[in-house]
Amino acid sequence: MKTKKVVVFDLDDTLYNEIDYLKSAYNEISLIISKAISVLPNTIYNQMLTYFYNNDNVFESVIKKYNVPLSVSELLDVYRNHKPKLKLTKDKVEVLNELKKRGVNIGLITDGRSVQQRSKIEALKLDTWISEMLISEEFGSEKPNINNYKHFEKLFGNAKYYYIGDNIKKDFITPNKLGWTTICLKDNGQNIHTQNTSNINKQFLAHHNISKFSELIEIVF
Repeated sequence: MKTKKVVVFDLDDTLYNEIDYLKSAYNEISLIISKAISVLPNTIYNQMLTYFYNNDNVFESVIKKYNVPLSVSELLDVYRNHKPKLKLTKDKVEVLNELKKRGVNIGLITDGRSVQQRSKIEALKLDTWISEMLISEEFGSEKPNINNYKHFEKLFGNAKYYYIGDNIKKDFITPNKLGWTTICLKDNGQNIHTQNTSNINKQFLAHHNISKFSELIEIVF
């Protein structure tokens, strides 16, 4: 009898680049600010990105520079509640299609606010492939809490489990302890969280590191 397989994904910087969400939000915010102060949206957008890459407080800085008649909390609300313009890349779609075609159960574990994470999921159309999605705010605990991973074992039962993520500080330590096969998608130069392993204990590291998403198929099958 064939062993049932379950592949559980992280969301941010795994299924899409989180910087794309940030850029989508900044684009929306720049349009709102532009209407309030009569400066071109593109000018504001580029300035916000400059602040971000300089590790400045983006919203405080842009409000101060342009004398924006909006508060930091108002801009933060737009950031968190806007409808993001996101799209899965071709390689992600191909892998998800292949997993589904081969009868693999696909899940998602993501930390974050419900509204924010749900809007990303909707924009990426992830419910096309993923049957079970766990969002920390809705579930009541964040990674690396064991309950977040055990949820899938309770749901899918006896199976071979795989987890793919990017954050070496919290993504892999728990599934490693549970005997899952863990896979780290290497930073393509755009990740929000660093993958510097110099001071990281081995138990936090994934069993496999991949540069191309398609390599996942070779590991699972």
